[in-house]
Amino acid sequence: MTKTFLSYNNIFSSLGLDSETVIENMLQGKTGLKKYEDTSLLPVPFCASRVSSETVNEQFNKIAGASKFTKLEKMLIASLNEVVKASNISLNEKVGLIISTTKGNIDVLEKNSGFPESRAYLSELGKTIQNFFGFKNEAIVLSNACISGVLAISVAKRFISEGKYDHVFITSGDLVSKFILSGFNSFQALSDEPCKPYDKNRVGINLGEVAASVLVTSEENKLSTEAIEILGDSTCNDANHISGPSRTGEGLYRSIKAALNEANLTASQIDYISAHGTATLFNDEMEAIAFNRLGMEKVPLNSLKGYFGHTLGASGLLETIVGMHFMERNVLFYSKGFSDLGVSKEINVIKENESKKLHIFLKTASGFGGCNSAVIFKKQTTNLK
Repeated sequence: MTKTFLSYNNIFSSLGLDSETVIENMLQGKTGLKKYEDTSLLPVPFCASRVSSETVNEQFNKIAGASKFTKLEKMLIASLNEVVKASNISLNEKVGLIISTTKGNIDVLEKNSGFPESRAYLSELGKTIQNFFGFKNEAIVLSNACISGVLAISVAKRFISEGKYDHVFITSGDLVSKFILSGFNSFQALSDEPCKPYDKNRVGINLGEVAASVLVTSEENKLSTEAIEILGDSTCNDANHISGPSRTGEGLYRSIKAALNEANLTASQIDYISAHGTATLFNDEMEAIAFNRLGMEKVPLNSLKGYFGHTLGASGLLETIVGMHFMERNVLFYSKGFSDLGVSKEINVIKENESKKLHIFLKTASGFGGCNSAVIFKKQTTNLK
């Protein structure tokens, strides 16, 4: 079976405009979350991670003129541009493009956006990114709630294993828009203070915006130093509720179990779990139950939502890229916002940064509609840059 790797990568976020800067800021305990009082977006205060339009335009203007592109498009292009340049791969017929997002350019439907409503179609977003870079193949846009970023990795892996592509570029992004804020506020799921995943005092999520990009490739002799190999993956939908997860964690349990089977691993061989951890009562509880059912209650675990907020369709890819750099540095990052366990089952939430030899990690994600995804990665130690 063809080996598949995640290699060159970029994070464009409130914590930095490249992966290395982001990781350094996380090491210093910084967060991108801030409290906002912006009635043009929400009538009540909210806490979120946002990238200013000024910052986005400044970066994008180094690449091209900004007037023809939306904020999300500029972020995606700026992020992906760094990965395309670093990889030095010719964009021929054996190179694919996947874009993962939950709502794409939904903000163009707001008054005075300056863009036609047709720009809100996800297919238009795909064409815009494809045409900017000159990809020969049509962009595939994945929008499966909050597992979209992780699912994109699985889809890229399949395209490569089937021989359709040798390389696949993935770029993921979502914005903190009026539509998304009002939607989560209607669920009474937003916290106006920094979120606290798995903590007994958690009250809800913070939203975040980011663009994250990565190269998925079968070429083993030209990888970045933080490259990782995909060992196994699985996606499962428990179809429990349009917005509520299975109370038994059934979909997540089955996803992880299938990924472990493909990787030919046991739960005890996982060094670290990069969990979803949205800081809502039902999600965090469901995850704790699923991890316990799998015998993973002792495995070190964190949620990165306290650094970036919930970046929706980009969260899975963003958090995977952070995991790549954890592995390279052999550091377990603490789960920001966590103090006292607030779920019914035991889980090993990381409370402070810790040096530890890391070889294999599990990334999970769960989303509306009962979707769940899990991917297992292994540190690549024989790469040549």
